[in-house]
Amino acid sequence: MTNPPHHEPDTPRDLVGIGIGPCNLSLAALAHPLAELDAVFYEQRPRFDWHPGLLIEGATIQVPFLADLVTLADPTSPWSFPNYLKTHERLFPFYFAERFHIQRAEYDAYCRWVSQHLPGLRFHHQVDAVHWNPEHDVFEVDYTRLDTQGDTPALGRTHTRNIVLGIGTTPRVPDALRPLVEAPGVPVIHAADYLDHRATLLTAGHITVVGSGQSGAEVFLDLLRHRPTGHEKLHWIGRTEAFAPMEYSKLGLEHFTPDYTRYFHALAEPVRDRLTTAQWQLHKGIDANTLAAIHDELYLRTLNGGWPDAVLTPGVRVRTAGRLAAGQVELHLEHLQQGARSRLTTDAVVLATGYRERPLGHLLAGLDPYLRRDSSERPRIGEDHRLVLDPSVTGSLYVQNAELHTHGVGAPDLGLTAWRSATILNSLTGKEQYPLPTRTAFTTFGLQQPAARMPHARRAGQLTPLVE
Repeated sequence: MTNPPHHEPDTPRDLVGIGIGPCNLSLAALAHPLAELDAVFYEQRPRFDWHPGLLIEGATIQVPFLADLVTLADPTSPWSFPNYLKTHERLFPFYFAERFHIQRAEYDAYCRWVSQHLPGLRFHHQVDAVHWNPEHDVFEVDYTRLDTQGDTPALGRTHTRNIVLGIGTTPRVPDALRPLVEAPGVPVIHAADYLDHRATLLTAGHITVVGSGQSGAEVFLDLLRHRPTGHEKLHWIGRTEAFAPMEYSKLGLEHFTPDYTRYFHALAEPVRDRLTTAQWQLHKGIDANTLAAIHDELYLRTLNGGWPDAVLTPGVRVRTAGRLAAGQVELHLEHLQQGARSRLTTDAVVLATGYRERPLGHLLAGLDPYLRRDSSERPRIGEDHRLVLDPSVTGSLYVQNAELHTHGVGAPDLGLTAWRSATILNSLTGKEQYPLPTRTAFTTFGLQQPAARMPHARRAGQLTPLVE
């Protein structure tokens, strides 16, 4: 998608969004009907792409289709997934398909449709720096309009009263394997690039998948389905103690509600840090259907006698790794419970080791004197997803999917995307542009609840305080 040159307005914008992933795309869609809001969004990529290397056939997103860009904040929005289906004359086929969880490829296509029709999006624009101008009380956003169709890259600057960062995540590569990933010609890739290398991987004699989360399971299953019975030559290892299912009980899912997000945000910083680590199964486990499909595939390969040549071992970490003279990769493994160590020689490695929040330091270096940080030097972030800045800064800087340490497991969850966008827009405009529910969970997560957030008619019964 190309972008013609755009002239910056003479007056400061109301909002500049940096990054166009699902989070900021949701924000742009909900901001679109707010005619009084002058907003623009910059993205360095040429078009919207959502984890293209993992759009494996049959893989589904792990939230219902109602968790699209807008519906949980505004079901009447023209940018909803049902309206996408209607526009493409697919509403009745979807109705009869009876699918609550859509495929990743369809979610990606839906988001791309929104991005292609929504005004105010500037692809091929790389934001280089952000500064605060105290004389004019505005943020200065410097960007480069990247080369498109032979055009010369051009530098630009826009001014804005508010900024929303939605720059997403970046693949996490273990230190032990980083040199091999960065070395040319070595068959070690991150799962983010899986489909780009899939054809080559399938020709490898032996393949190892590292990572026991959803991506690791999907990659292992896809490789398994395309390897000959009895000659699979696959290894699947991961650090967790089991190939564990994701928590998907009805009450367990209430951890992905605004109620829990508010509860988590109000906890003390050390408690939040402990919970973030302990709650891995809420968002890093494996979909039960994927686990069942893997078991079914392995079981089918035993029908004629014998076991598939596939080794699945949880509780294992990669200590070190190196390249052998023959071009193979040698992994030095340690079993975390046994304390045993061994070596594994393999022809290719897929790292399904997850993602980490993209560092903000370089982009926000110009704002560093104004940022307020916690005891671990992380940005302090308010309940409305706004960074805590020096009081002299009159503008607001919001973040999306960069607040796991302050907002908990729901920070990267697609199910809270529309609610988070609506919260930001309400905060930014100082108006209730999108009325949001005061209660969203049956679970009461603490003994002390802010009663004002609950409608009187549905307020939970008050607990009697315990006497010391």
